[in-house]
Amino acid sequence: MQAAITDQLELAKITPYKVADGYPSEEYKEIIPYKIKRYSEYHCENEWEGIIIHNESQTIMGDMGFRVRHEIEDELELGYSIAPDFQGFGFATEMAQAIVGWGLKQPGIIKIVANCDASNMASVRVLEKAGLKQVKENNNKIHWTT
Repeated sequence: MQAAITDQLELAKITPYKVADGYPSEEYKEIIPYKIKRYSEYHCENEWEGIIIHNESQTIMGDMGFRVRHEIEDELELGYSIAPDFQGFGFATEMAQAIVGWGLKQPGIIKIVANCDASNMASVRVLEKAGLKQVKENNNKIHWTT
């Protein structure tokens, strides 16, 4: 994660993969320091976060993972990002379906939640296809749950 903050070249140096243009996004780079801090406090979250590799091209194309939601230990909050060149091909949907299913099988977990901007129709479709249902909308954010 520290390498991802620095730049794509640094990330590519420490992995056997190419790094997609636009990964990580500027928005994701802003939250990485927060995530690094969380991982030191909530060690279990290290197991719930990962990069998404495009198998054919061996390219890091995104990331996906969970965090404990507001310290409610029976719920996980889903988050993800996909590099622009890999959007629109169903990769986020495939990963979201898999990780939601996996998350619900974790001991003590009864619910997966997420949120997205109301205008982000791609994320709306991903979350719907992953089996989440809209529970409310406020401040241009849609809140989802399993």
